[in-house]
Amino acid sequence: MNMELLMQYITYALMAIGVLAFLVSIITQVIKEMPKLREIQTNAVALAVSLILCPVSVIVACQYFKIVIEWYYVFASVIAAFVVYLVSTGGWERVPDMWSRTKYKNK
Repeated sequence: MNMELLMQYITYALMAIGVLAFLVSIITQVIKEMPKLREIQTNAVALAVSLILCPVSVIVACQYFKIVIEWYYVFASVIAAFVVYLVSTGGWERVPDMWSRTKYKNK
């Protein structure tokens, strides 16, 4: 695999993460106003939306491009859902805070 093709794939992946994070943010804000969901934390709703939206988008993309759906596509989309969740909720600022609360912080 040459470097140009690798950079093209990385660009597509970052673009997909951005679009999915935008959709997760919008969907979360819309459904958060529903009566039953007002008591639930917004982060939990965003995580649930991300865990639903990412595998569905991979399945839709596979159907559109006529690609056979493999199990590891769906598994990778579930893993990617956590990245999309972090991007959509601004979680990159919280990652160092979570790391500092672990036992591995520098003394």
